[in-house]
Amino acid sequence: MYLSTPSGMNRRHFLRHLAATAATVPALDFINHVQANAAQLKKNNKACILMWMSGGPPTIDIWDLKPGSKNGGEFQPISTRGDLQISEHMPKTAQVMNHLSVVRAMSTREADHGRGRYYMHTAYVPNPTVVHPSFGSVVSYEIGTKRKELEIPAFVSIGGGGTSPGFLGMSHAPFLVDTSGRIRNADMDDINADRLRQRLAMLEVVEDNFIASQRGEFPQAHKDIYQKAVNLMTSKQMEAFKIDQEKPETLAMYTGEPAQGGAMGGRGNGGQFGRGLLMARRLVEAGVPFVEVDFGGWDMHQQVFTALKDRALPALDAGIAGLVTDLKQRGMLNDVVLVWMGEFGRTPRINQDVGRDHWAATWSVMIGGGGLKGGVAVGETDKDGVSIASGKSYLPGDIWATVANQLGIPLDTVHQSKRGRPMKIANGGTPIQELIA
Repeated sequence: MYLSTPSGMNRRHFLRHLAATAATVPALDFINHVQANAAQLKKNNKACILMWMSGGPPTIDIWDLKPGSKNGGEFQPISTRGDLQISEHMPKTAQVMNHLSVVRAMSTREADHGRGRYYMHTAYVPNPTVVHPSFGSVVSYEIGTKRKELEIPAFVSIGGGGTSPGFLGMSHAPFLVDTSGRIRNADMDDINADRLRQRLAMLEVVEDNFIASQRGEFPQAHKDIYQKAVNLMTSKQMEAFKIDQEKPETLAMYTGEPAQGGAMGGRGNGGQFGRGLLMARRLVEAGVPFVEVDFGGWDMHQQVFTALKDRALPALDAGIAGLVTDLKQRGMLNDVVLVWMGEFGRTPRINQDVGRDHWAATWSVMIGGGGLKGGVAVGETDKDGVSIASGKSYLPGDIWATVANQLGIPLDTVHQSKRGRPMKIANGGTPIQELIA
């Protein structure tokens, strides 16, 4: 399948427009809206939530511990409800590991933050001649465009810096919000309805004249995208971003923090991750097919065990367990693929600062839900975590091919770059058969 879409739009410009329109969205009952559309959503409700660990997490201390090795560090493994062990500092997640699995034989060879981020998001190594789309943009194009009932963006990024839609064009770029649902990089000035109507009228005149001048595809693309922003003004689906409508007990389940009077807790760094995951659940419930939630701070070159115990793992443990439990209780877990990963792992060797450095040769990705097999470890590293012991390693394309398979995206799909080059979906990766139920 081939396509040609506009790209190169200035997203900051678009977001400023969108901020003005979003300010006028009335407060509506999101839960009633979801229930009213439940029958329609059930026809095509597959989705993916990517938990992005920015900085490169030490998976040897989380998913693939090495007790007894000089590289093993301070933590011990514990048993789970699956057929694998994980860190002792992930006790809540251990109770839901029957729904999750770990690919322990990732080997990607890109240990630079920028290159690793690009590779893991696109399945392609960086290339100066082409900008590949993030897999979230691929899902937006392949699934989001088919969901005619979806009025909000099909690819939402929560708390992160965003990724490129590449040659798929800016209409499939991630919609950036923080964990309170505010649009990132946009001026949130108060604007009343009269001023908004005046601005819309002025913009329409300017854009119509620009399009009439026949100066290429970008003016029409800009108008098309801006019209989508205007359509959000009356969309009930915008309520999905408002997690303060949730019960305090629900937020507490995601953040691990005590329930407060209203869903405004969880403001700490760890709590922000839980808030982001709760928003992700609301978004996929509304029909968004791809949501990315960013949890940064994993570049742990110093005091890795202290940082993990005091900040990262308590938040990670509560967030993952809360999300899996909530999706399961709502009957959504078999339709939502969960992926946890960063740009690479960290060195088996512990450095002189009691930290771990960049390492892409042997590390882990967690994946589950979406009808995949849970509770299994795919692949194996040696007793010191230095090399792949199972004889087979995996690439980003294999992860995304597995996701595509579960979302119903044909694996023989081929896109076309701006220069006419055919690009296989997930770079021709192969679904991981040990995970396919």
